Amino acid sequence: MSACLLASIAVGCAQSADKKAITATGDRFAFVEDAANHKIDILLDGKPYTSYLYADSLKKAVLYPLRTKGDHFITRGWPVVPRANERTDHPHHIGLWFNYGDVNGLDFWNNSTAISPEKRMHYGSIQHAKVNALESHDNEGTLDVSKYWLGPEGDSLMLEETKYIFQVLPDSSTSIVLDVKLKALKDLSFKDNKEGLIGIRLARELEHPSDKPATFTDANGVATTVEKADNTGVTGRYISSEGKEGDDVWGTRGNWVNLNGTIEGEKVSLLIIDHPKNPGYPTYWHARGYGLFAANPLGQKEFSKGKEELNFKLAKGESTEFRYEVVIHSGSNLDAIAAGKLAESFSK
Repeated sequence: MSACLLASIAVGCAQSADKKAITATGDRFAFVEDAANHKIDILLDGKPYTSYLYADSLKKAVLYPLRTKGDHFITRGWPVVPRANERTDHPHHIGLWFNYGDVNGLDFWNNSTAISPEKRMHYGSIQHAKVNALESHDNEGTLDVSKYWLGPEGDSLMLEETKYIFQVLPDSSTSIVLDVKLKALKDLSFKDNKEGLIGIRLARELEHPSDKPATFTDANGVATTVEKADNTGVTGRYISSEGKEGDDVWGTRGNWVNLNGTIEGEKVSLLIIDHPKNPGYPTYWHARGYGLFAANPLGQKEFSKGKEELNFKLAKGESTEFRYEVVIHSGSNLDAIAAGKLAESFSK
């Protein structure tokens, strides 16, 4: 990852000749494409909202960071731009992403620059190919991109075409809809695996309190192992559509899970909604108290302890689609009724 990309995420780089801005008077969302630094900045009302990052070093394209209306980060900064008191586990957990832990025996989920060269033969990567469209109108903006899922030798397994649809909702919440189409370029097997499918790595404030030993960054970004975690300001709490709460959400099905918390006095809710037309609906939830918030409909054997099995497959030329909505609400915490109404609206 280039030094300018790191700097631009934190404070913004100087404008370069190949930056292209897509804006329209009166529209809420704007896009600034920066091909030299492998990113597209998404602005809301002229202020940073998130960025689409696709540097090869990331091993996949991600949306990073995600912000609230109050300009608080809801995603972890480490390892891209570390902040104080962040966990340093799972370097592949960056922002918001979409991938899977076993496609034809290749692990796309766990790949990162931390993988040693001798083990790379077991990992796949997702390479950004092109921007198909950047559109902005009223309260909605769309980033339409193509990507290829590649084997370790650079061979293409799958074409991914994703629309990221950014919206301002009537209550001033914001949402990101991921409309993902996967087309098999060869016969594909998605073996049941707990590592998938849409994931978000949360800011420290939205984790569940825990007193277990762990490694955290200090104010200078240096990793330090502690015997007991400092839970000051750690406020996260999961609740699912089925009434499961906290750590009990992991490994259960539901058509939505909501995470409530507070960041520096701003009440925040982060809601992920499954869609009824998705394969494996309602999804299983790979939601961990340490800060991984993920929905995985394809890992059924893992989550059901062998009672169910999917082993999803696509023959060469076949396609499938996944659709998810991520709602970022702030100013109050969503209750189950409000979350259910948002899910009902998305399912139509």
